Amino acid sequence: MPGIVVSVDVSVGDSVTAGQTLLIVEAMKMQNPITADGDGTVEAIQVAPGQAVAAGDTLLRLDSPSE
Repeated sequence: MPGIVVSVDVSVGDSVTAGQTLLIVEAMKMQNPITADGDGTVEAIQVAPGQAVAAGDTLLRLDSPSE
């Protein structure tokens, strides 16, 4: 479903934990938090607030820690 990026709550290089909100996308007047699937470091952010996005778009990339 298409939406608009409302906010990006992390920066490149930030460490994140599973479940942490990374960004907010608004679709059909509802704000939907996009959360981290696991722990890692933000490697790249490919969207900006106000940008239109669609299902399947890459929003950002996380680098998972090596074990």
